[in-house]
Amino acid sequence: MSVLSTHHRTVTVRGHEISYREAGPVDAPVLLLLHGFPTSSHMFRDLIPLLADDYRLIAPDHLGFGRSAAPSAAEFDYTFAELASLTAEFTETLGLDRFALYIQDYGAPIGLRLALAHPERITAIVTQNGNAYEEGLGAEAWAPVLALIENRTPETEEPVRAIRSLDGIKWQYETGVPAGYRDRLSPDAWHHDAALMARDGQDEIQLGLIADYGANFALYPAFQEYFRTSRVPLLAVWGEGDQVFVPAGAEAFRRDLPDAEIHLLPTGHFALETHAPAIADLIADFLKRRVGR
Repeated sequence: MSVLSTHHRTVTVRGHEISYREAGPVDAPVLLLLHGFPTSSHMFRDLIPLLADDYRLIAPDHLGFGRSAAPSAAEFDYTFAELASLTAEFTETLGLDRFALYIQDYGAPIGLRLALAHPERITAIVTQNGNAYEEGLGAEAWAPVLALIENRTPETEEPVRAIRSLDGIKWQYETGVPAGYRDRLSPDAWHHDAALMARDGQDEIQLGLIADYGANFALYPAFQEYFRTSRVPLLAVWGEGDQVFVPAGAEAFRRDLPDAEIHLLPTGHFALETHAPAIADLIADFLKRRVGR
C-alpha cells in the first residue's frame, strides 16, 4: 500500500464547486474514478492507496453527490448528458488529456458518454458493475425504475424514492454478498451515503436523474459501436451477486471487445467494500500490460 497521502481538493467548474480525491505522482498515468449511485468518491477510499505508487488517481464527486455542490433541480438540469459534460470540463480544468476510466453504476453512462465525445483521451476502461448492455439489467431491481421512466407520477416515484432510504441503500451494499464476506462490509458506508442522500433538495435531484436513465439505454448501441471501433482495452471486475447489474452485463463486453478481460468476484454491487485488494491487483496487472507502468 502506498504511503502517499490522499488529498481532498475542490475545483470550480461552471460556477459549481466539485470535490475530488487525488493521490499518486503527478506525472504518472491517470486513472479517473467515477462513482455510482448513491455514493461518492468515498467508495474509492480503500482502492486509492493501493494504486497510488504507480498511478495518479482522481475521483470526483458528481455534482449533487458527496461533498460537491448540490444546486437545486431548478438551478441545474440533472441529466446524464449534463453530468458527463461537466465531468469533461472537470478533466479539462485539471489538464487531463489522457486517462483510463474506472466506471461503476452511474459512473458508467457518465464515463462512456465522455468516451464517445473524446475517444482519443481514453487509454483503457475498468468497469466494476458498470453496465452498457440490456442483458446486464436485473429484472426485479429495475422494475420500479423502468416504471418511473415510462411514466413519472407520484405513484411511480414512491417505490424509487425508497431506493435512497437507509434501508434501500443498505440493500444495495448487502445483497449478493456471501455470508463469508458479510463482515467485511462497513456499516459506515451506507450510513455515510444515506446521510448525504437525506439533504434538502436531494429528492428532486435523484428522482430527476433516475427518470433520465432511459436516455442511457438509448445510447447503448453507440457505446457498443465505440467498443468495436476503438478496441479500447477493457477490464470488467464484477460482483457476481449484484442484482442491479447482473453478471450477464459483464460477459456481454466480449461480444464487442473479444479481448476484454472479465473477472466475476464473490461479492455484490459495491465490490470494493469486500474485495478492494483483489481488484487493485487486477487493475495494476491490467494497466501495466495494456497501458504501461
